[in-house]
Amino acid sequence: MTKDAFLEVPVSEPDARLITTVVDALWLERGLSEHTRSAYRTDLQILAGWLSGRNMDLHNAQRADLLDYLAARTRSDFSPRSTARLLSALRRFYQYLTREGKITEDPSVRIAAPKLGRPLPKLLTEEEVEALLEAPVIEDPLGLRDRAMLELLYACGLRVTELVSLTFSQVNLRQGVVRITGKGNKERLVPFGEEAAAWLERYMQTARPVLARGYTSSMLFPGRQGEALSRQALWYRIRHYAQRAGITKHLSPHTLRHAFATHLLNHGADLRVVQLLLGHSDLSTTQIYTHIARERLKDLHAHHHPRG
Repeated sequence: MTKDAFLEVPVSEPDARLITTVVDALWLERGLSEHTRSAYRTDLQILAGWLSGRNMDLHNAQRADLLDYLAARTRSDFSPRSTARLLSALRRFYQYLTREGKITEDPSVRIAAPKLGRPLPKLLTEEEVEALLEAPVIEDPLGLRDRAMLELLYACGLRVTELVSLTFSQVNLRQGVVRITGKGNKERLVPFGEEAAAWLERYMQTARPVLARGYTSSMLFPGRQGEALSRQALWYRIRHYAQRAGITKHLSPHTLRHAFATHLLNHGADLRVVQLLLGHSDLSTTQIYTHIARERLKDLHAHHHPRG
């Protein structure tokens, strides 16, 4: 059965009314967004249509029927994420009917949600990172500021929020470290290399005084009027330079942070060291980058090995 075939089965009038009544009640009770409200209604209507093909309605569906439906969806290549959303709708729908005395037993109990897995971040190669770093026009004070920001972002694997909130007092050029206050107000010291240090020093000596002229600001990377740079502004600049560098991959505000972690692991860094540098409280959060590094090795092997 194709996805489209699921959508083509008509819903009985009683089930359509019941779905509308329950979903609207859940919307009021739980403050569902309009998007979720619409998605729940659609998911339940598709289920009701499938059940009607088996001469059943939503009231008399049993746990085995719901499991059969989920299996049919899996065979039709519905994504695990859409199935997880469906299960959320089912549970709330049948919990409501049970609470209101419409049914005596909730058929959605003990149905496990599918494992969603974690989407792997989009990765820039080292060559693409190099092109991105070289994209700003450094003869312009803003361009030099941006070059220093990108260098520090990649050198330290900082979150965008951590970068734009940096002050002078958090950077020690002599020791080559930056003191970061991350999530949960946890502090960490992150080193940066000679390349980032050279660009930071050049920026602080030449472009920073121009950008901060007439303004009193402790921000390391101020905007045009001395104010703290916003996350959105930095993200806009990154996209601008990616386009200039000819990078067509879909990027996120964490693109250079992902590249930082993955490139370190590719060059033999210990996972726990990367965890400390990123400021992750749980090692499992950092382990996603080992999967990326492994996939990169597979690609390299397939491309370069004579029997790949």
